[in-house]
Amino acid sequence: MDELARAVEAALFAAEEPMTAEALAGFLGGAAVGDVREALRSVAADYEKRGVHLVERAKRWHFETAPDLAHLLRREKEQVRRLSRAATEVLAIIAYHEPVSRAEIESIRGVQTSGGTLDVLMEAGWVKIAGRREVPGRPTIYATTPDFLDHFGLSSRRDLPGIAELRATGLLDPVDDAYEELIGDEGPEEGQSAAEELDEPTGEA
Repeated sequence: MDELARAVEAALFAAEEPMTAEALAGFLGGAAVGDVREALRSVAADYEKRGVHLVERAKRWHFETAPDLAHLLRREKEQVRRLSRAATEVLAIIAYHEPVSRAEIESIRGVQTSGGTLDVLMEAGWVKIAGRREVPGRPTIYATTPDFLDHFGLSSRRDLPGIAELRATGLLDPVDDAYEELIGDEGPEEGQSAAEELDEPTGEA
């Protein structure tokens, strides 16, 4: 391992939060960003078979426990409250359509979205305000955060599962139905939300 790779390794161990290649270059006295990226790849390769891995999440690098050893470090802790169905739907819509306004979220879901639902997602650190849409009224728009990618083990939004994968697992059906309706497939009856359609009894025994 060359000196720059060693310096990158030391900087990331000492850092309080993940760092981009650009931030590391500045921290290391103006090293070339291209050289820092090469050093990051070198360090990541060196740690591939160790107990900790160097990983990139949303263009930021940090060390984390190797996935196959996570169970050894897991401790008993208070059970975190699961997201409600509404919050899960809203989070999925933001992830797949960001940046997106509250009105756009409601258009896809087919029902009104409580401000409290967005507050829960922002308090969790998974959603942030990303500015305002440059249209009349300038509505607030929302996007996911690097913490969202980190929590779900995604390097970028490109790693999100596709619609076919979501359908196969049975997850996020209301979002799936709304997506199909938008692209022209047969969707819920007029005036009926996708979520309401799923909750209707089928009449079968």
